[in-house]
Amino acid sequence: MQSRIVITGIGVVTSIGTGREQFWENLLAGRSGVSVVESFDTGGYSVHRGTEVKGFNPSEFLAKLDAAELGRASQFAIAAARLALTDAGIEPDSLDPLQAGVSLGTTSGEPREVERFDDSFVNNELDKVGPEFIGRYPCHLISAHVAEELGFAGVNMMIPTACAAGNYAIAHAFDVLRRGRADVMLAGGSDSFSRITYTGFARLGAVAPEICQPFDRNRKGMIPGEGAGVLVLETLKRAVARGARIYAEVTGYGLSCDAHHMTAAHPEGDGAARAMRQALDQSGTRPEEVSYISAHGTGTPTNDRLETIAVKSLFKEHAYRIPMSSVKSMLGHTMGAASAIEAAVCALAVQTNRIPPTMNLEVPDPECDLDYVPNRARAHTVNVAMNNAYAFGGNNASLVLKKCEE
Repeated sequence: MQSRIVITGIGVVTSIGTGREQFWENLLAGRSGVSVVESFDTGGYSVHRGTEVKGFNPSEFLAKLDAAELGRASQFAIAAARLALTDAGIEPDSLDPLQAGVSLGTTSGEPREVERFDDSFVNNELDKVGPEFIGRYPCHLISAHVAEELGFAGVNMMIPTACAAGNYAIAHAFDVLRRGRADVMLAGGSDSFSRITYTGFARLGAVAPEICQPFDRNRKGMIPGEGAGVLVLETLKRAVARGARIYAEVTGYGLSCDAHHMTAAHPEGDGAARAMRQALDQSGTRPEEVSYISAHGTGTPTNDRLETIAVKSLFKEHAYRIPMSSVKSMLGHTMGAASAIEAAVCALAVQTNRIPPTMNLEVPDPECDLDYVPNRARAHTVNVAMNNAYAFGGNNASLVLKKCEE
C-alpha cells in the first residue's frame, strides 16, 4: 500500500499578508492587494495596477545566504519555506538532509535579473554586469537557494509550467513521498513582479485597468501580481508519529495538455476537464463528493467562461451545488505561485470549513452561472476540495485535498 500524504505546514508571501494567519484573516475579510505599480514606471502603459508585496524584508528569513546575492523570487521562496517549516513545527536541522527535498514551480524565474541585463545591454554598459549575475538568474536556482539555505540535500526540482507550476510542483512532491524517496518535501511556487511579465500581459490586452472581477459580466482581465506559497508535505505515518497538526490530505492530481494553442485554451475546456477527471480518479473520489473548488479564475473573459464550461462538463448538475471561488480577485495573478497559494487556500478551507469569496462580482454573467461565493466568505463544510490551475501552452493541473481521517 502506498503512503498517504498530508499537509502539515503552510507558508505564504502575498500582497495581502505574509504568514498563514495574516493571509487567511485578510482573505476571508475580502481585502485586496491591488495598488498602483511601484516597481517601475508605467507611464507608457494604458494600465497601472498590480499586486506587489510591500514592506518585505528578506533578511528576516535568511540565516545563511545573503539577500543581495538572491533574486526576489528566491527571497520569497525561502521566506515561504521557513514560514511553512515553522508552521509545521519542524526545525530544518532535525531532518536527515538526504531525506529532505524541495519541489517548486515558477512562471518567469528571476525576470528582474534579466531586466537589469537588458538595460545594461541597451545602454551599452555590459561591463557593469558582474559575475554574480549568473548566480541569480537561472530559474532552477530558486529551489536550489531554498535547499542551500535550509541544508536540504534530497530531491530538488524546479518546474516552469507557467501559471500551473505550483500544482505541478506539489504533484511531483506527492509522488516523491509516496515512492519513499524523501521524508519531508517543501512544495509550492514563487514569482516576483516584473516589467517583462507586466508588459507581456498588457500587450495581450489581458490586464484589467482597476480591479479583477472573475466571473463578472463586466470583467476586463487579470491583475498581475507576485508572491510565494510553500507547503510542508510528509507521510501521514510520520505526521501522526510526531504529533503534527494536519491541515488536509493530498489524495490525487491530474495533469493534461490541451495541445490546442500556445495562449488560447481549448474552446470546450477539454484539457481542463481531463485534468479534473484524472485528479478525481487517482484520489478515488466521485464528482458529487467535491464540496469546494478553488478556481483558476483569472478574470479574463475567455478563461472564466471556459473554466465554467469545463466544470459543468465534468460535474453535470452537481456543478451548481459546488461553491467555487477565485482568490485572484484579491491577490491578483501571482503566476507560478498562484496555484501553490491556492492549494494553501484549499487546505485551510478543509481545516476551517470556511470558503474565501470571489470579490468584485456584482453583475451576473449568463455564461458563468455557477456559485462563485460572491463578495463574502462563507461557512461551509469542506470535506473535499479541488484546486484548478491552467497555463499558457494548454498546461492544466488539478489537485484533490480531503479532510484527513486517521
